[in-house]
Amino acid sequence: MCKPCVMRLQKEYHRLKREPVENIVAEPRPSNILEWHFVISGPTSTPYEGGQYHGVLKFPSDYPYKPPSIMMLTPNGRFETNKRLCLSMSDFHPETWVPAWSVASILNGVLSFMLESTPTVGSIERSSAERRKLAKRSRAFNRKTSIFVELFPELAQPDDDEEEAETEAEMNANAEAEQWRPTLSTVVAASLCIAAAAIAIAQYGSG
Repeated sequence: MCKPCVMRLQKEYHRLKREPVENIVAEPRPSNILEWHFVISGPTSTPYEGGQYHGVLKFPSDYPYKPPSIMMLTPNGRFETNKRLCLSMSDFHPETWVPAWSVASILNGVLSFMLESTPTVGSIERSSAERRKLAKRSRAFNRKTSIFVELFPELAQPDDDEEEAETEAEMNANAEAEQWRPTLSTVVAASLCIAAAAIAIAQYGSG
């Protein structure tokens, strides 16, 4: 890992902390500064409103002279998950990369492209209704990802509505299970009936 690359990424991290990007947070993996995880909060008045979209940037050791790869990890209806995206600021297009671009400009570019409908490698087409459904499910999806919980603990906490929905779902599941769970007396009664029927059949056969 080259020293200029590390110094550049450290500098950009401190700058992001001083000057946050609207609707986006980012954190490098503690064990590897070349791997940055980010979360896009769906802007209002878009199909992504209320959603949280986890993605990852993987920088080459000669950054900033070469661009990072970009992947989305949370289902979103705009990009495929766990697949490198073909964007002008990604490793698909080193010929268009400008070393002066920063992590902040990369993340702003991802968000801008997310809000467009231009097709590219790694993009998908889904209806606005489907994207809204995915937005509602995104937080619960992210909480199942250990690196998300580790790097973004404040975002991994369910809000009041989510807690209420999860509690209600759990109560409904328990009630349904209880409805079909036989009591001990029911089991004993059924066993006695079966035994009595078996005795009657045996007596009838011997007679």
